[in-house]
Amino acid sequence: MSTSTQEYENLPKLVRQYLSYITTIKNRSLRTAAAYAVDLQNFFRFYKLYKKIADSNTELKNIKIDDINIDLIKKIKLLDVYEYLNFVMKEKNNSARARARKVSSIRGFFKYLTVNLRILEENPVENLEMPSLKKTLPKYLSINESKKLLGAKAKSKSPNKFRDYCILTLFLNCGMRLSELVGIDLKNIKMDANSLTLLGKGNKERVVFLNKACMCAIGEYLEKERSQIKISKNTQALFLSKRTGQRIGARQVQKIVQAALKEAGLSGKGYSPHKLRHTAATLLYQHGKVDILILKELLGHANIGTTEIYTHTSNQMIKEAVIKNPLSDEKMN
Repeated sequence: MSTSTQEYENLPKLVRQYLSYITTIKNRSLRTAAAYAVDLQNFFRFYKLYKKIADSNTELKNIKIDDINIDLIKKIKLLDVYEYLNFVMKEKNNSARARARKVSSIRGFFKYLTVNLRILEENPVENLEMPSLKKTLPKYLSINESKKLLGAKAKSKSPNKFRDYCILTLFLNCGMRLSELVGIDLKNIKMDANSLTLLGKGNKERVVFLNKACMCAIGEYLEKERSQIKISKNTQALFLSKRTGQRIGARQVQKIVQAALKEAGLSGKGYSPHKLRHTAATLLYQHGKVDILILKELLGHANIGTTEIYTHTSNQMIKEAVIKNPLSDEKMN
């Protein structure tokens, strides 16, 4: 699939130029460009019909828009866009999420005309708001369930209970990914700075600050279990298998979490290592009152729309966020 000007010959020239701009300069995907093309095509078709520029008996899909030029675009008002959004909601049964994408397409196009090409003196959709989207939380453990999970593992007679308790503690307090947890090396832990360096998606490093619960769990595991393991290879991995002396894998961690959930009477509820990550995020946001932008940096999210904002978030704020976790004082003993 290409976003060349030849591909969208049925679109206005300015729209074709915009699609080329977002793929070559803004590095948007071809899929995104194709979706924007459809959105802008349908908007201009509606506009011509709404303003009676096109024959009212013509089906929307048959309205030609390749003749739309800057003179006509200059006549478009914010109310016209509202009418279009109302149309797609009532007549096309578009969800809030679908309408939000249309808003993004239209806003991006008019910003391009105003800021980049400077052929519009004023942006008519500058104040166009996104439709409110329903926010649904992923499945997560409550505070009581989290404490129950940690408590059951602390009382466990498992020969790996210190390791497994440490794994659960890091998931629930730091919200790290499964791949990040199994990839932790001893050199990544700075006990004097209460910090841990994680290697996230795209090989991007980030620093996670460790609260009291994490520091205690790591310290006890290192002293009471890891130091007793006969390492079969020269590995710096934090979490090892007692049987092989090698780094444990993601599948093994999944089994550890499932076994711990069963011990705590929490199996069968759809919980998993990733749900423990959700739990950390939810507890910090709902009970720790942590700002959502700090939380996203803590979790290592790579949302391209907010990456620049994250770079201005201080490490001290992230450290304070982890300390606010309601499970911070939970210890094995």
